[in-house]
Amino acid sequence: MTPEKSEQSFARNFSRNYLLILLIIASILFFNILKLFLIPVLLAAVFSSLFYPLYEFLLKRFKNRESLSSLATCFILLLGLMIPTYFVVHLVSLEGIELFKTAKPRIQKIIDEGEDGKLGEIKNSKFVKQFRLNEIDLPETLQDLAKNMGKVLTSVINKTSRGTLQAVADVFITLFTMFYFFRDGHKLIKRIKYLSPLDDVYEEGLIHRFVSVSRATVKGTILIGLVQGTLGGLTLWLTGVDSPILWGVVMVILSVIPLVGAWLVLHPAALIQIILGNYWQGITILLVTLLVIGSIDNLLRPRLVGRDAGMHDLMIFFSTLGGISVFGIMGFIIGPVITVFFLTILDIYSVEFKSTLDLAQNANLGRGVDEPD
Repeated sequence: MTPEKSEQSFARNFSRNYLLILLIIASILFFNILKLFLIPVLLAAVFSSLFYPLYEFLLKRFKNRESLSSLATCFILLLGLMIPTYFVVHLVSLEGIELFKTAKPRIQKIIDEGEDGKLGEIKNSKFVKQFRLNEIDLPETLQDLAKNMGKVLTSVINKTSRGTLQAVADVFITLFTMFYFFRDGHKLIKRIKYLSPLDDVYEEGLIHRFVSVSRATVKGTILIGLVQGTLGGLTLWLTGVDSPILWGVVMVILSVIPLVGAWLVLHPAALIQIILGNYWQGITILLVTLLVIGSIDNLLRPRLVGRDAGMHDLMIFFSTLGGISVFGIMGFIIGPVITVFFLTILDIYSVEFKSTLDLAQNANLGRGVDEPD
């Protein structure tokens, strides 16, 4: 190679490396600007992929008018979200206020009656004596509970009011982003695939896994939560437990988390009923929890979430909990999506570097290093 060509090659490599450095710096700055909107954008991508068939259906009805079809899709999703949410929140708020109004006087009445009332019945019950629960200072415990109920309710109301504006803003940003994802999503994907140096097979694999895990997480997790929360609320209602809708919503939220679920509400409810002497109500709640609601989680979650997502149950558990801890309640969707993206990249790495990995493995075996089981 002549000196002139060598200098040209050096200048070209320097220019490309300099461009890559600028790209990395610009990407970091751009990410810092948009990280505030990271969750709504990710949710928009998830729900756009999930409801894209609806957009295509409307696109045919509106004679390929993309903007109108995208707007109609977002409007339908908004109505489908806001109407049920309004009624549920309204009922839950009414039950929560009623629970607070009635629970505190009931607790105070039990304390005032002392050993001659319900407190004495609880202490003298066979269940309490068998597990030596009568050694607990119930009057003091109930007094502390009554004192703290007001503080807890005030804290919940304050946090809820502060979070309402943020939730509304997130919903607006998500729907606004979905409008453009529906309308221009195919162009955006085409541009990303052009800029990506990966083979088309890998790019299609990433897109396919993203859509699959999005569909599996939303469909499976939300469906399981709704089924468990509804059955749990009906069980509490049939057995005469107060505020079944409130506790049903709590069970829906808890059911989002793998291995947690509705039992966290139903088991204490059953225990309280048994302690109060309502044996058939407590046993009914316990049996429904163990035989029906528990079976729903064990049977449906691996099939609806694990199978479509292509992830092990343990990985789903960690990605869901980790996603919630990092991104909040919506992390139960974002966590698995990011996890499956990482696992797909790992699969691509194992395919691309298979020969190198095989050589390294053979070299380890040659040195007497045991092959992993």
